[in-house]
Amino acid sequence: MTADVNFAEPSSTQTVAGETAPRPVKAPMPFKAPMATIAAVQEDIVRFRMTNSDEQRLVKNEVVYVLPRRQPGERLKAEVLRVMGDHADAQVFESTDGVGLGDKVEQTGRLLSVNLGPGLLGQIFDGLQNPLAVLAQGHGTFLPRGVEAPGLDAAAKWSFTSSVRIGGQVSGGDTIGTVPEKTITHKIMVPFDVGSPMLVTWIREGSVTVDEPIARLRSSSGNETELTLAQQWPVRVALPNRLLARGASVRLYPEAPLVTQQRLIDTFFPIAQGGTACIPGPFGAGKTVLQNLISRHADVDVVIVVACGERAGEVVETITEFPALNDPRTGGSLMDRTVIICNTSSMPVAAREASIYTGLTIGEYYRQMGLRVLLIADSTSRWAQAMRETSGRLEEIPGEEGFPAYLDSSIKGVYERAGVVRTNDGKVGALTMIGTVSPAGGNFEEPVTQSTLSAVKCFLGLSAERAYKRFYPAVDPLVSWSRYREQLAPWFRNKVGPGWNEQVDQMMELLHRGDEILQMMQVTGEDGVSLADFVTQRASLFLDMVFLQQDAFDDVDCACKPERQKSLFDLVYAAATRSYAFKDKTAARDYFTRLTGLYKNLNYAAAGSNDFQRIAKAIEELDRSVPTVAAKTPAPSDGATKGA
Repeated sequence: MTADVNFAEPSSTQTVAGETAPRPVKAPMPFKAPMATIAAVQEDIVRFRMTNSDEQRLVKNEVVYVLPRRQPGERLKAEVLRVMGDHADAQVFESTDGVGLGDKVEQTGRLLSVNLGPGLLGQIFDGLQNPLAVLAQGHGTFLPRGVEAPGLDAAAKWSFTSSVRIGGQVSGGDTIGTVPEKTITHKIMVPFDVGSPMLVTWIREGSVTVDEPIARLRSSSGNETELTLAQQWPVRVALPNRLLARGASVRLYPEAPLVTQQRLIDTFFPIAQGGTACIPGPFGAGKTVLQNLISRHADVDVVIVVACGERAGEVVETITEFPALNDPRTGGSLMDRTVIICNTSSMPVAAREASIYTGLTIGEYYRQMGLRVLLIADSTSRWAQAMRETSGRLEEIPGEEGFPAYLDSSIKGVYERAGVVRTNDGKVGALTMIGTVSPAGGNFEEPVTQSTLSAVKCFLGLSAERAYKRFYPAVDPLVSWSRYREQLAPWFRNKVGPGWNEQVDQMMELLHRGDEILQMMQVTGEDGVSLADFVTQRASLFLDMVFLQQDAFDDVDCACKPERQKSLFDLVYAAATRSYAFKDKTAARDYFTRLTGLYKNLNYAAAGSNDFQRIAKAIEELDRSVPTVAAKTPAPSDGATKGA
């Protein structure tokens, strides 16, 4: 693919450093679209035949337009899925009602692509990068078939500041200037498919639209190309591939965690910055609330939410809540650094399948600017179901549960596009991908969940049982895991403390041991276990209630900064590992019940407040009253949670 080249003639009054802008390059001949005809139609899959196979060629993932004779003026966008000689199968991104044999098909000669440039942040797109607000304004709530709108506002003006001079050499991915965009500085880069260095023969500054020329480059062969603020990139091709191949950019090993401010995730099941994770769970387990919390409080610069195949009610809730959410980083609206791509279950299946790739390409674009990007895909199960429907209509050999045989490789291909990259200018950008999975009945053994688990390195399994008990976030610590704990061990050792991982391991072992004792007690009753085992089970429940659970609707407890997490964990660890000398089980139960209540109230108290001081004093008094064999727990203090 080439840049989104604009051949409009620049104004003769535009000057740079006192020089008059050169004469415009002559525009190439307009592309004459080859024509083909429909040979078969099956739901949203059409087969067409080229009318002149000697002069025409077909390419997989090429964009074509179906022109139904029964609906003059309509152009139905489609993507080529399979090429067989002079025939090709394409999936139409609209309903194919009225499409018949012999209808014309117009080829475009370009792959399915998105427009990349300033103006993406704060937008709500469909899976093909059509801005839904623009479509609704022009066509009303119920959109007619075949309507499109440019992904970037052509009328918006952007203040462009150049960072290269005339006579300089640049290659693909190099920054030639910047424009301010909401909360970030948007880098304008040379098209990513440019390989060999090119000479800057003209560049301008000032207020421009995304379609106006800002620079002109000359190749070693003498060909000149004009650049605009925007460029296009095919969604099914990883954006940094060519940059990595020639060494302009370098993929790095993730070395730091993504701080979500959710205690259960950051402490027990960390996700690496630039890593991958999945959140599977049944209906009603709190996936939507958890992903909103992560989106709002995660330590990232840009958030991309792909609502892929979810029910329309949930998508409407997402696109209405996000603009109203306060961004704790900037104090403004969370939408100022968010892009939402939504394709509900009522929208065409083909567009649903393309939506994740659209989100990934936009995420890779911002990562190439050296930014930290978080992409949340909700849900990849609906995306996989769209692939299953398309595969069935293509009459491909089905795999397990009817999914295509290439399901596993497709899921891995999606998650592999996440990662950490050192860009051309030496900045480090990260794209973290979290996919939510919706297995039917909470069955984690179904193909989509299993393929996802083999592709990601962090598994946060939601439990219907914990959700029923109102244990939120309902991530089951007994089945969840994170392979990033060992990978990030050096970071935790340097930033948190030398014994951090070992202490977390002890608390994980306590949770598992407490569950084993609870299962035994459900059979034999409390009398069937020893006092020591009973105390262990109560300490495990105390850890669960106080540290693993977090109130999403409380202003203080909804987000827990790393300093406060460390302080609280130290206190809980000391209380859970202390050697107690209770006289009986009733005394143990009463103590842990009172202690749990005090610590939960401590979670709701802002550091340094009167409530915090009062609760800290009550915990200290309770600690002095309990019989112990070991040293007493240090009481929480304002200094212990300073900065929380």
